[in-house]
Amino acid sequence: MGFPKDFLWGGATAANQCEGAITEGGRGLANVDVCPAGADRSAVLAGRKKMLAMDDAHTYPAAEAVAMYQHFKEDIRLFAEMGFRVYRLSIAWTRIFPNGDEKEPNEEGLRFYQSVFEECKKYGIQPLVTICHFDCPIGLIKKCGGWKSREMIDHYLRLCRTLFERFRDDVVYWLTFNEINMILHAPFLGAGLVFEEGENEERIKYQAAHYELVASALAVKLAHEINPASKVGCMFAAGSVYPYSCNPQDVWEALKTGQENYFFVDVQARGYYPSYAKKRLQAQGIYPDMEPDDTSILQQYPVDFISFSYYNSRCIASPESKQEEAEGNLFCSVKNPYLKCSDWGWPIDPLGLRITLNEVYDRYQKPLFVVENGLGALDEPDAQGVIEDDYRIAYLREHIRAMKAAVEEDGVDLMGYTSWGCLDLVSASSGEMRKRYGFIYVDKHDDGSGTLARSRKKSFGWYQKVIASNGEDLD
Repeated sequence: MGFPKDFLWGGATAANQCEGAITEGGRGLANVDVCPAGADRSAVLAGRKKMLAMDDAHTYPAAEAVAMYQHFKEDIRLFAEMGFRVYRLSIAWTRIFPNGDEKEPNEEGLRFYQSVFEECKKYGIQPLVTICHFDCPIGLIKKCGGWKSREMIDHYLRLCRTLFERFRDDVVYWLTFNEINMILHAPFLGAGLVFEEGENEERIKYQAAHYELVASALAVKLAHEINPASKVGCMFAAGSVYPYSCNPQDVWEALKTGQENYFFVDVQARGYYPSYAKKRLQAQGIYPDMEPDDTSILQQYPVDFISFSYYNSRCIASPESKQEEAEGNLFCSVKNPYLKCSDWGWPIDPLGLRITLNEVYDRYQKPLFVVENGLGALDEPDAQGVIEDDYRIAYLREHIRAMKAAVEEDGVDLMGYTSWGCLDLVSASSGEMRKRYGFIYVDKHDDGSGTLARSRKKSFGWYQKVIASNGEDLD
């Protein structure tokens, strides 16, 4: 049986991690551009170190990234050679509205994405477009504090309307916000939030998330009005949460962590704030302020499908147990003794993907889409320039097998799979180039050196076979 015949195989990137060219084509500056590499990155991502411009003391990897702005035709041609049926990309908000508050869009930015979509169409590749992949114009952060302000809803919807109308005939699949739950863990990256001394950070984060949830629902409404064939999804950073032991305290902490992870998707998919969230936010005095129509907006316009990133599962212990911590996708957890880890310390758990797919599908009963999954690793070319990334093939093989079992044996309704970083790009969490995910090697290094030349890794040919066989040939 296996995957459906129309299963959408492909790969995923984000504008701020691959395009570069941050001053070209009329583009303005965004929060994602001013996140530096190095020791200050974490504090900036968290909104605790204010950085709204570039300085000479830091390096900013997004400025050039891997220059996909100049290389997109070559890159999409390579995607087509692998057999991509879908390419997940994001729009750089400040290519369309450089400051974020303009009344009219930047035509040069629109033409750039038009060219990208035309190139996809040439090869029969469907675009899956993330409207906001951690983008927040610096102009709007200075003007209204980013998503601290309800004004952001109108600015975001102006962007949505522009995209939905201009690309009505080019794009069917849209995602409103990338990893919406990341606002709780990297609030400057997720929503342009910078905290001032004395502010209640938790209250601000949940208020900003509420504005994004309302904006997401109104984007669904708008997309369906402009093109009834549009399919609009949400996107969150997923990964099942395991209790460290069968100690009920560990089980309880894991349950609460899982609920926190699902909270925003509960709202986007079901249309209302879940009881557990209401109670906890009210008890902490941080329940968000709402306008009278917000409840009905959320209820009337849920998403059509649910997409997520999956890199690893998480393991949670009660605070008293003081277990060793593990690395992960900007999330804290404890080390799972049953799992091996990547070069960056992230647990490798293919069965966790099957568990996550079942959990999410059981919870929402909506079509699912795995839009990020991959292995960040140190890829070293040999003397001939060849990269034998068997470790990546092994990682992806086992995750695709787990995904296939969820579809074939468990009955999960899965639309597609886009491996993260189909070509090497800048890591969002660490700002590094040496942490590579791609099937395509890009000659670019952490010190900024490199020719930007593209070359195929061993995994390129392997994924080509996977797609050609619709997931049957995984050897």
